[in-house]
Amino acid sequence: MTTRYADLSDDVLVREAQQGDTRAFDELVVRYRDKVYRLAYKILRNEDDAAEALQDAFTSAFRGLKNFKAESTFSTWLYRVATNASLMKYRKRRDDHLSLEQSQSPQRDAEPMAIPDWSQQPLEELLDSETREVMEEGLRRLPEDLRTVFILRDEEGHSNAEVAEMLDLSVAAVKSRLHRARIALRDRLDRYFRDRMTRKDRPSAAR
Repeated sequence: MTTRYADLSDDVLVREAQQGDTRAFDELVVRYRDKVYRLAYKILRNEDDAAEALQDAFTSAFRGLKNFKAESTFSTWLYRVATNASLMKYRKRRDDHLSLEQSQSPQRDAEPMAIPDWSQQPLEELLDSETREVMEEGLRRLPEDLRTVFILRDEEGHSNAEVAEMLDLSVAAVKSRLHRARIALRDRLDRYFRDRMTRKDRPSAAR
């Protein structure tokens, strides 16, 4: 009788893969590759880097699966692996860009790198391109620990408990970082809108 891997639960597939069934792991890849890629892209904002992080994540997951214990769900464990793979690539890219910018120009106020469009997010569909750019820049400027929690919680929609497990944090720490990230982004948008209203008022005041 032929096993239909698509009909098996994650738990069964994990057990089969731990026993050496590569087809079971292939099914897990098919089942989660889109979600892992989406998470990697939201952290990295670059398609090529996200694709590489996707490969790194599943390579790490394949190697580490023998140590996986069912104390958490496979998906939560995999998202932790994917987050780590994405953050490692983000840090390397950041360090490479800093080295390149420092070698090309000693100016501290050099123009920042172009940021990919964030237009596919539901909230962003309500905002114009200038506001999206401000949001994107604000997210990029967040400290890494706040940015990662914000992406996992507010963009990916995981619960506080799930994010805590993925990042090996307490739920209280997740809530604190999320609160600080939201305040920072809100303040940045507030400053932007106040400045935009000031720009709009200037022509009428000059008349």
